[in-house]
Amino acid sequence: MSRRRSPEKRALAPDPRYGDVMVTKFINYCMSDGKRSVSESAFYRALDLIRDRSGQEGVDVFRSALNNVKPSVEVKSRRIGGATYQVPVEIRAERRTQLAMRWLISFARSRPEQTFADRLAAELLMASKNEGPSIKKREDTHRMAEANRAFAHCRW
Repeated sequence: MSRRRSPEKRALAPDPRYGDVMVTKFINYCMSDGKRSVSESAFYRALDLIRDRSGQEGVDVFRSALNNVKPSVEVKSRRIGGATYQVPVEIRAERRTQLAMRWLISFARSRPEQTFADRLAAELLMASKNEGPSIKKREDTHRMAEANRAFAHCRW
């Protein structure tokens, strides 16, 4: 670990359409090869599809999906006396959001729909209803932490 000071966090500008910093962060996570406009248009198209399909506002569905997928505990490997234990630890708020976004995007990419906007819209709709693979991933993470609760005293 570096002994120098840690770099300060940069403030993200809110996105132009909804004025939300989380939307900007999600678009940045979706982006590949620095093609921000492609990622931005796919995300906005997905939110328009959500509005057409469900009748709800796309950003509200996005926010509820993100909150539903956020995990609260995870396990970390801790080596004690030659044995490695999976120790459950609380997750910082920033990492919760990061994991939720990563899971939503990765499971959206693995869906069978034609375009990324369709895939993302379907994944966000499912996650907002508390179903789908990203919700299952969160449940598995929580279940793993619950199963290893006996090692919680090994926390550092």
